[in-house]
Amino acid sequence: MDKLISELVSYGLETGLVDVDDKVYVINKLLELFHKKEFAWNDERVRPLHSILSDMTDCALQIGLIEEDTITNRDLFDTKIMGALTPAPAVVRNKFKELYAKNPKNATDFYYKFSQDTNYIRKDRIIKDEKWNSNTEYGKIDITINLSKPEKDPRDIAKAANQKKNDYPKCLLCEENEGYAGHISHPARQNHRIIPLKLAGQDYFMQYSPYVYYNEHCIVFNAEHIPMKIDKNVFIKLLDFVKQFPHYTIGSNADLPIVGGSILSHDHFQGGAYTFAMAKAPYEYMFDIKEFEDVRAGIVKWPMSVIRLQSSNAERLADASNHILNAWRIYTDEEAFILSETEGVPHNTITPIARRNGELFEMDLVLRNNITTEKSPWGVYHPEEKLHHIKKENIGLIEVMGLAVLPARLQKEMSILADALVEGKDIRADANIEKHADWVDEWRDDYDITSANINTILQKETANVFIKVLECSGVYKRTEDGKTAFKRFLSVL
Repeated sequence: MDKLISELVSYGLETGLVDVDDKVYVINKLLELFHKKEFAWNDERVRPLHSILSDMTDCALQIGLIEEDTITNRDLFDTKIMGALTPAPAVVRNKFKELYAKNPKNATDFYYKFSQDTNYIRKDRIIKDEKWNSNTEYGKIDITINLSKPEKDPRDIAKAANQKKNDYPKCLLCEENEGYAGHISHPARQNHRIIPLKLAGQDYFMQYSPYVYYNEHCIVFNAEHIPMKIDKNVFIKLLDFVKQFPHYTIGSNADLPIVGGSILSHDHFQGGAYTFAMAKAPYEYMFDIKEFEDVRAGIVKWPMSVIRLQSSNAERLADASNHILNAWRIYTDEEAFILSETEGVPHNTITPIARRNGELFEMDLVLRNNITTEKSPWGVYHPEEKLHHIKKENIGLIEVMGLAVLPARLQKEMSILADALVEGKDIRADANIEKHADWVDEWRDDYDITSANINTILQKETANVFIKVLECSGVYKRTEDGKTAFKRFLSVL
């Protein structure tokens, strides 16, 4: 254990998490954690952090500090270990402010590295995600199979089910997560530090997602635990953020079920230093908005229904965005099956994305509608059932922008499917992959399949499914009728 503690503290000194003046203090915190009375320093070669923590949690299991060897228990304990190395919030915030005063990018560079160094972003897991891009008629889109979020152990699931509900913190985004020890149904956050921001005069915090799906995937959340709501203030806040961090894109999930994100109970945005495929998509049709002729407006060539606005004046851009939102909220076109509400339940909303484009501010407004029918209980503007073998979940902000986040099950299924296709096996005879059989029948004869090309083929065809998923989620289809209906809405603006 002396060697492991020495190695971990050396890691802290190398990364800057531990100041030289705090070396002895941190050692003693770790001795306390492991119930050790004595210590002798060892000069050890510093291995990758995940290797050090794995060995330390093995020791914790051996001496009874961890009850059962499950992933949740190990994560709770190794985060507790990292809490001993992680500087206090005030230290991190002051460093961020100091760097921001020189250059906003310097501040976010520091904070992103810090979030990885503390193991809040578990780099060893993120690297396991499968990622590729694929050329489509809408440009090069990104695909990822999410493998970084570990599956729950059945023992942990059973314990969590029997645990008394805890309302502190209220959700995974709340300020109270900073430094929280966690428990079987809530992740530990002793290594978590958040950065305070002001957006349109309101208190927000910034953090990075622990499951970064793209470069510097950040979350900006309200200091209050209040529900998501798309309104004029959201447009003002998004534009305020890109004023403060011009190297970042930021957007919001929609504020209604089915077309919204997974945490509708807490107002938050997502952004980062990444150029999504949708941002590269060109204008396809230009139009004017009455009383906003100074704001450039057009429909974007994208599988979903996107209006892009550009202006050098952020205030005018927010006003124009709000004008479109208000018009869309109450818009009904029965011929196009766009119903603003049924029995008083609203259906129309918007997914907004803000960014800088040179000297211009840019806002993409993605029209959404969450109506369901008996035939489409999961949503009319949702991936149709025949696509669920690849993507069944809600299409949120990240997917809207052109990054598919696909379920971990696909890694195993695609591996089995690849072998079956190369060997000419009956796909419907294998319970693991029979769900993919109809899809494969659509394109199998288009290729001369070999072991050398099968993975490339599967990646390409998976990307094609994702495009269909986005097309399903578009309220106006990319047909002549769909384009005509879209223009009918533009005529009321």
